[in-house]
Amino acid sequence: MVPKVTCRYVKVFSEAVGSINVIKSILISSIAAKHTHVPESHLYESINILIEMMANALGRGERIEIRGFGSFSLHYHPPRCAHNPKTGEQVVTQGKYTPHFKAGKELRERINAAAQRGVLIHTASE
Repeated sequence: MVPKVTCRYVKVFSEAVGSINVIKSILISSIAAKHTHVPESHLYESINILIEMMANALGRGERIEIRGFGSFSLHYHPPRCAHNPKTGEQVVTQGKYTPHFKAGKELRERINAAAQRGVLIHTASE
């Protein structure tokens, strides 16, 4: 079942680039608004398949590169000595992998150009 998003949110997403979080349902609705010949259910399924394929590739330790956008890879964090803040007890954490995204040159240039035009909105966390 495809979640429905009101036109108000699609308009906000398409007009205010970077001012809201992009969630999957809004992304799908935005694409559907531009490509009316493709059913929204097909877009929903396609996005889910793409995300699943990317997650599976990272799960196999593969690197994903999308030219002009960026690359996804895994970073390994080795075991380390830490402490339990509640008890003060020393513990050794297990090594783990985390997904990492590195923006491509075209994406970085586009973001920097938007920042110079004053389009980007800085949040309190920055």
